Amino acid sequence: MRHALLILALPLLPTLAFAWGNHSPMCYRAFERMPEVAQAQLVRAEPLVDFLRAQEPAIAQLLDAQEAWALEHLQGHAARPEALRFVPDPARSDADRRAALLRALRLSPDTRLALYLQEDPRQPEPQRPPLSAAAVSAVPNSKGATQRFVALQPGESVAPLAVLASACDEPDYGHDLNLFDDNPGSPAAPSYGFGRQPFGNPAVAIGSQAPFHMGFFHQGAVFNTLAPSFARTFTELRVQQYGGLAVLAWHTGHAYWGWRFAGLALHHVQDLTQPYHASAAPGASLPYMMWVNLKAQLGAPADRQGLVVLQSNRHFVLENFQTLWIMAAARRQQDGPLEQALRDGLLDAHYPPWSPAYVRAVVAAQAHAAGPATDAAVVVGAPAKFVSDPNFDFAANEEQLGPELARDMQGQRDALQQQVATLLGRFGAHSRNALRGLLRQAGP
Repeated sequence: MRHALLILALPLLPTLAFAWGNHSPMCYRAFERMPEVAQAQLVRAEPLVDFLRAQEPAIAQLLDAQEAWALEHLQGHAARPEALRFVPDPARSDADRRAALLRALRLSPDTRLALYLQEDPRQPEPQRPPLSAAAVSAVPNSKGATQRFVALQPGESVAPLAVLASACDEPDYGHDLNLFDDNPGSPAAPSYGFGRQPFGNPAVAIGSQAPFHMGFFHQGAVFNTLAPSFARTFTELRVQQYGGLAVLAWHTGHAYWGWRFAGLALHHVQDLTQPYHASAAPGASLPYMMWVNLKAQLGAPADRQGLVVLQSNRHFVLENFQTLWIMAAARRQQDGPLEQALRDGLLDAHYPPWSPAYVRAVVAAQAHAAGPATDAAVVVGAPAKFVSDPNFDFAANEEQLGPELARDMQGQRDALQQQVATLLGRFGAHSRNALRGLLRQAGP
């Protein structure tokens, strides 16, 4: 039975590696009226190596403390190999110092961390020189990507809102690719210590980031018994790593990297507000998953494959429309229900103060509970062709079918838009609560 459930889960998850289409436009709206951000002083853009060179001993101490904390508090944590430990060495080159940080954080060696921005799409024209996607991301932009990058110069003054909103999308730029021992492009020795990929297809590059951007913390005891590897996710680790670096940067006068690392941490919080990232299959019950797997084991795999395709299609449709709605409103410089939901600061007080347990106990729990309603809203709000036909693969035809989907959605999208607004209200509230928590840790 355990083997049968894993057969379903392995092909299901790689297509769901991205939670929201582009975090940055949503983060501009979520933070633009938050006093701690809107009233913050301009900061000066600073190359990463300047921060590392100035704070090398403090960074080493922080990373060691984070690893000790993770070993004690994070369920299923994969211990960092001793060979990857960040050890201060004032004699080494800046390039070696940067590479040492990536190894200690166990990020992809291809991680860019360049000086850049995604400017607010409400601005009619870019205010800075354009920057190629390859300079910012190790993942090539798809034809339908909405990310547009501009260059920052060292020492240039920039608004914290722009730094924060830009960084909120950044972990999708290849930070978490090929970090497991069974990934074809995994880093050379020494091993990163994550072992074999716990779920998803290890041969699919983009799918290898899934365990760092998903959290199946609330599937229940039966599911956890049948598929224990699904409990091995590293979202909480990334939040703690980036969040700790943000606090250190703020505290030591490197304000640019304080806002930048804060955005990186918030990305992983925001991913778990997406129900398809907090549930293995929000549109299916565990008994149904077990039933279709049993049929597949007996030689009738059609229902199992259909479930995989439908879950993938519904995720893509939700992401597609969230992005289209947000970008269309930004270009018109108009507010709609999604923008209003993202800014709704009254929601913030509905949740407990930020703590290390917040990601699992609040964000993921809420998104998991919203899974069935979200899946149902997608089915009601989108044409049946896109979300109810197991013989149709939306992901394989997304670029061609985006305009057709947008046209066919007219007149039947209210239920879906209302559900997306609910989810984005939580996206904004949890993001602000997490940021307040990090700012409190940094002190005045």
